[in-house]
Amino acid sequence: MSTVTATSCAHWNIEFDEHNIAWLHLDMEDSKVNLLASTVLEELRGIVDELAKDLPQGVIIYSGKKSGFIFGADINEFLELEDITQSQPFLNRGHEIMDKLEALPCPTVSMVKGMCLGGGMELALACNYIVASDDASTRLGLPEIKLGIHPGYGGSARSIQRCGPLPAMDLMLTGRAIPGRSAKKIGLIDDCVPERQLRTAATSFVMNAPKRKRPPFVQRLANNWILRPVVAQQMRKQVARKARQIHYPAPYNLINLWQRYADHPKQMLHEEAVSVAKLATSETARNLVRVYFLQEKLKNQGKKVKFEPAHVHVIGGGIMGGDIASWCAIQGYSVTVQDQDPSRLAQTFKRAQSSFKKKYKRDRRAIVAAGDRLMPDHKGYGVSRADIIIEAIFEDVDVKRTLYQDIEPRMKPDAILATNTSSIKLEDLSSSLKNPGRLVGLHFFNPVAQMPLVEIIRGNESDEEVVQKALAFGRNIGKLPLPVKSSPGFLVNRILMPYLLEAVTMVGEGVPPEIVDKAATDYGMPMGPIELADTVGLDICKSVAEILSAALDMPLPDNLNEMAAANKLGRKSGEGFYQYRNGKPQKNKGARYADIQKVQDRLVMRLLNEATACLREGIVESDELIDAGVIFGTGFAPFRGGPIHYIREAGKQKLADRMNELRHEYGDRFESDTAWAGL
Repeated sequence: MSTVTATSCAHWNIEFDEHNIAWLHLDMEDSKVNLLASTVLEELRGIVDELAKDLPQGVIIYSGKKSGFIFGADINEFLELEDITQSQPFLNRGHEIMDKLEALPCPTVSMVKGMCLGGGMELALACNYIVASDDASTRLGLPEIKLGIHPGYGGSARSIQRCGPLPAMDLMLTGRAIPGRSAKKIGLIDDCVPERQLRTAATSFVMNAPKRKRPPFVQRLANNWILRPVVAQQMRKQVARKARQIHYPAPYNLINLWQRYADHPKQMLHEEAVSVAKLATSETARNLVRVYFLQEKLKNQGKKVKFEPAHVHVIGGGIMGGDIASWCAIQGYSVTVQDQDPSRLAQTFKRAQSSFKKKYKRDRRAIVAAGDRLMPDHKGYGVSRADIIIEAIFEDVDVKRTLYQDIEPRMKPDAILATNTSSIKLEDLSSSLKNPGRLVGLHFFNPVAQMPLVEIIRGNESDEEVVQKALAFGRNIGKLPLPVKSSPGFLVNRILMPYLLEAVTMVGEGVPPEIVDKAATDYGMPMGPIELADTVGLDICKSVAEILSAALDMPLPDNLNEMAAANKLGRKSGEGFYQYRNGKPQKNKGARYADIQKVQDRLVMRLLNEATACLREGIVESDELIDAGVIFGTGFAPFRGGPIHYIREAGKQKLADRMNELRHEYGDRFESDTAWAGL
């Protein structure tokens, strides 16, 4: 760029080229990423005011960070907003600055490479044009819904104006981030080009100022005041399948905004700020922001060492082992899968192809490349060249120990052996190894592609470097790694099992399974415990429960034993507590029960009590990691912030009193753990 003049602030640098185009370069001071913090926005306000006085040919905004364009607002600032008297001015200021940018009477362009999310996307939408790089790092989205709010700097109205209500509302209601090409396809951005052409494309939009395309006719039709109520109702139904309004008001507020004010964009912008100001200080938003930071805490695990294995070997071609293998292949690793049964390997690869197609859609090149990285290995030749071996066979201590004795002589000296055991203590397995320090737990959750958590189990003999490498591996394959002490059930299954057993016990007492599940989903769980047990498989539930029962005095309900013995194993056998048709449970919609609140209390209190026991025993390092593990490993109601956090917020004495009432009625399994006193 031939620079004529240049000025700089703490976060922004401005250069004017030979065409008198102002290039606004954002490089947030003392930060690895660009955020729309208050100081960044205030500097932008001053810059826009100065540009309005001495108008350039055009304005192009771009990032000086390798990490991306703008990641969004500074979430830490939201935590400082105590009530609407603080949140409303905060939102109004953001709107005022975006409005000033939009009102500049010269062409404005956002030039996007990398992440463009939340407030960053809203800033881009306030420009006349958006051009983005087509490389894999570029993602655009409005994910505010995941924080219990919706776009608050004008993004709702402006995204709908750009690409129409259906794609814009889908983007906002799901909170997903999409690549540049997809963004262009729906009309969210104006062009998507290779990185080397970005500056040329941005300059062209300034110099030519083409008329912006209107959304397609179908999209404009959906925006019609006659059709909006019908479309909005369908949106509410779709949202209700995943989120109840009482727990998650933000998506419903967003739909209401569009339905009421789509004909009046300026009023919609005003009402958007009012809505977000109220939502931002709600308990749901505060807890979802907490969950966001818990997620970031897990993402930061595994940064102490670098571990990039050249080859991964998975032993066990069943559903779990096969899904772990295909997930690693999707993440770019060379993977071999070993199983004694060639027919099972054939099924593994059939499932893997389905996973690749689901991930890559119509991108045949990516599907073929992932398939090439995944290789069947009936004889186990991959053991000798693997940097990490993941054992995912059935839960039998003796069989696992025999396997380890067989493969250890063939392993590389520095190779890691990771077991996917869901409940067996590592100390019961490592004694079969000459080098027990190389064994760690790498416990995935089913379904592997959907569950974000992986427990990294540290045994008494596990080498610290091996544990850190396992944490790094978990992070590198796109999971949230949680370091956990070796103990029966580890963290997630240990906390989940009493909850599931209480549910099964109640069904045995005559409570309809539909009522038990409804009590859980009313509390905010994504799936009821009975349907969850059927989905996991009642044989697996029984196996894990037996291991925990022996270690923690947790008796099994008679009906669980009976159903497993009768081969009524849940969804996979077509019948468990429910009967299944095309994989869906057939529920009695007319099921009734006198006291659903007691059902909910029995479920939740067992879970909370076990969480406090894990805190006392130091299963993980902190209460935050307990909350993170239970949220991301079980789907525990995110809007409640995690079980330990919920106990404190709801009132530990109130909950302890309820525990005592249940203990008098149902026995010592409801006796409060001693850890309650210290919360």
